[in-house]
Order: sequence, then structure tokens, then C-alpha cells
Amino acid sequence: MAKLKIKIFKDGQSEPSKTITIPDGFVSVASKLMPKEAASALESSGIDLNNLVKMSKDSSALGVLVDVDVHDKNKRIVVALE
Repeated sequence: MAKLKIKIFKDGQSEPSKTITIPDGFVSVASKLMPKEAASALESSGIDLNNLVKMSKDSSALGVLVDVDVHDKNKRIVVALE
């Protein structure tokens, strides 16, 4: 199983200002508790949280799922299975 990582970058920084790591066994529960900003980024990019939970159980489904630039807030949000 893969863990879900959500990284939030501010002001064009190369290192994230926040990193949220959800351990492999908790992706299902955590998807319900995910920050609204991250859930919104996923949904606006066409990623269904239910499918994300299924993908997290597949060890071959690793990598960046969505990389969103929020220009008006000068943020970048990266959601990945690692």
C-alpha cells in the first residue's frame, strides 16, 4: 500500500511549507478528513477520492496524481502516492 503525500508550496519555494503524510493503512479514513484545499484541488483536477483510496492499495500506482498552481494565492499543491 502507498502513503498519500500532500505538499503545499508558497511563494515559488522549492521546499514545501507544509507536508501532510497519510500512512498506507489510513488513506481510506484520511480521505474523509483531508483538508478542504487539498480535496478541492483533487476534485477540480478530476481525481475522485474513492478512486484514490483504491489506488493507494495498488503498489504499482505510485507517483504524482495532481500538481496544482493556485496563482491568486501564490501556492502550489502536489498530491502523490509514494
